[in-house]
Amino acid sequence: MLRHRWLYLPFALLLFCFQAQAQDMARVRQTIQDLSSPNLHGRGYAFKGDSLAADYLQKQFTAIGLRSFPTGYQQPFTLPVNILDNRLRLEVDGKTLVPGVDFIAHGATGSGAGEGRVYEIDTLVLQDVDVAQQFLTNNLRNKVLVVQQRHFQGLLELPEPFQPQLKSVAAIIVRQPGPKLMGTVRGEQLPFPVLEVLEKAWSRKAKKVTFAVDARLEPNYRSQNVIGFVPGKVKPDSFVVVTAHYDHLGHQGKDLYFPGAHDNASGTAMLLELARYYAQPQNTPDFSIAFMAFAGEEAGLVGSRFYTEHPLFPLPQIKFLLNLDLMSTGEDGLMVVNGSVFPKQFSLLQRLNQQLGYLTQIKSRGKAANSDHYFFSEKGVPSFFFYTLGGTTTEYHHPNDKPETLPLTKFKEVMALIQDFVRAL
Repeated sequence: MLRHRWLYLPFALLLFCFQAQAQDMARVRQTIQDLSSPNLHGRGYAFKGDSLAADYLQKQFTAIGLRSFPTGYQQPFTLPVNILDNRLRLEVDGKTLVPGVDFIAHGATGSGAGEGRVYEIDTLVLQDVDVAQQFLTNNLRNKVLVVQQRHFQGLLELPEPFQPQLKSVAAIIVRQPGPKLMGTVRGEQLPFPVLEVLEKAWSRKAKKVTFAVDARLEPNYRSQNVIGFVPGKVKPDSFVVVTAHYDHLGHQGKDLYFPGAHDNASGTAMLLELARYYAQPQNTPDFSIAFMAFAGEEAGLVGSRFYTEHPLFPLPQIKFLLNLDLMSTGEDGLMVVNGSVFPKQFSLLQRLNQQLGYLTQIKSRGKAANSDHYFFSEKGVPSFFFYTLGGTTTEYHHPNDKPETLPLTKFKEVMALIQDFVRAL
């Protein structure tokens, strides 16, 4: 077992190794802190947070010594995105609710401000013809519809005769059962403001709502992937690729932002650490290693899909791809998406972990369109998506996904396993 090998190292070398590891983890935490800071605005699309993060990563790539492809480190692309960068306010019967705690905006919210009387939706509107007909005869101007989260999509999908009614409302409140709110990024915009409120913050006796939310749909927002590589010594035209998405949800209003420390500053930090390792001459492998930090993942895997449609070198030259997302826990092991799709490589990974004792377990899933490996895999590139398991201190798509909450329990072990796996390939 690897942990027993320390017993045979001279004390001075052992001390040096532990000091080096401590220094490395301090650097990891600083990287996560930098990426999650208010200066980068949640690495989203309000205030160009994604571009600020891309510039940060390009500086890191340059300092590490990664080479760029002929087009440069940044690969631009466009995407539609709904941006919320100004007002976000909600009062219920004169009580001010706290954004990010009591409520957030729906990712596809429309823009608007005003007040309205509460109109609680009878869910029979979605099922009963008579109730639906009565709904059509009501004057919904200056009304705020209130609907439970599980019925919201059904409300939006009401037949065409209902659509003018819906578009006439002042706003829609979606009651979320909780326990926490979860933000999203969307590439479309609804014709009315939509605010999501936790059940525990909503009064069943609510009568009047006052609100303000600013949103603008940018149909061709310019973002960018950040890409560099270490050329191989023997087979420079054969690649292992390491990917991680660096974007997150960004802002809702001027003051509320989503730091995205676990998702995915942690994976981006591991990508940078691996790049730093392989850029050292003594660690240069026989084949090339490319490091791809993707934007647009939160908006629907847009950046990685664009890359597979506009590759910087032929996709068949990729020997294997490893995608890193949610890398800050690990006390319960590691999940490998596509593990059952590529059983030979998964067996190799399992064998290395058992021999070296890095993680308590490595679990396998099948194909899933849940991160940036997906479109590579769909085009025939052998790919794994790694995410760590366990931990109760991490948040997901929430304003409390902050650097100080991350345990980084098995960060070093996962990184070492990746290095062993790449070496074994």
